[in-house]
Amino acid sequence: MRLGCLSEFGTVTRLVLKHARDAFRSQDAIDTEWPSLAFSARPDFARALDEYERFLHVLQSTVAACDLHYLPSAPGVGLDSIYVRDAAVTCGRGVILGAMGKPERGAEPAAQEAELRRSGIPIAGAIRPPGRLEGGDVVWLDARTVVVGHGYRTNDAGIRQLRELLGETIDELHVVGLPHWRGPRDVFHLMSILSPVDRDLAVVYSPLMPVPLRGLLLARGMTLVEVPEEEFQSLGSNVLAMAPRRCVMLEGNPQTRNRLEHAGAAVLVYRGDEISLKGGGGPTCLTRPIARGMCDPRHGLGNAS
Repeated sequence: MRLGCLSEFGTVTRLVLKHARDAFRSQDAIDTEWPSLAFSARPDFARALDEYERFLHVLQSTVAACDLHYLPSAPGVGLDSIYVRDAAVTCGRGVILGAMGKPERGAEPAAQEAELRRSGIPIAGAIRPPGRLEGGDVVWLDARTVVVGHGYRTNDAGIRQLRELLGETIDELHVVGLPHWRGPRDVFHLMSILSPVDRDLAVVYSPLMPVPLRGLLLARGMTLVEVPEEEFQSLGSNVLAMAPRRCVMLEGNPQTRNRLEHAGAAVLVYRGDEISLKGGGGPTCLTRPIARGMCDPRHGLGNAS
């Protein structure tokens, strides 16, 4: 299988998801699990299903053709498994399975592996203990440049293993330290503060951004769309590019949306009170792109592979 261009903004041609009905399972399961998983509030199962269907409609409205693949329910995984990005990283050789920094999510990489193999998606390797690495901490700036956030979910051993697995397929791997913010029980990934939406455009929350990372982005000629403080908590900095400058984000972030549109991006929004806000996972967290279109290095244009 050709996995296509390694970026966060090439046109998505194949996408892995997990429907709310298979991650949340029932209201009883939600009621049992949400406090121990540090959700901010109890999700409502019926409303979550409706939100997810509407989210899917938004995704399908952004690109002409995208193959959606759904992970099934699996034993040993819970509500957090709706955030499929975190359990794996995509590279040119296939999928690298992560090792979860949140102990309650430990079974997710193996559950994903079983389904990915059944679907013929190649597995390039896996992060092994004591390594920890979650997909939300890994951001491709281009096909040979990757940035990894070192924090409570991703550690030195995990980053070393990722570097070894990527080998000569990359030129640069930049490690940036993430802030303590609200501590190890809170969800905080590199993609909590950085969402590239084109080769030269990214949505950022600068108050929590490491200075070296901000300098790296500016040195690459990127325009930074700044998220205001009042929209950080509503996941305004978590923006999914389904194609260059074709974005999906949570509703309720009007300033960030306006700034993106002013920068030339097309933006669609979805309501995510149950599937996003309560679990702290925006549209990038809800999706794991497996294949993206090839990207023109001169213009950042996506061409389906």
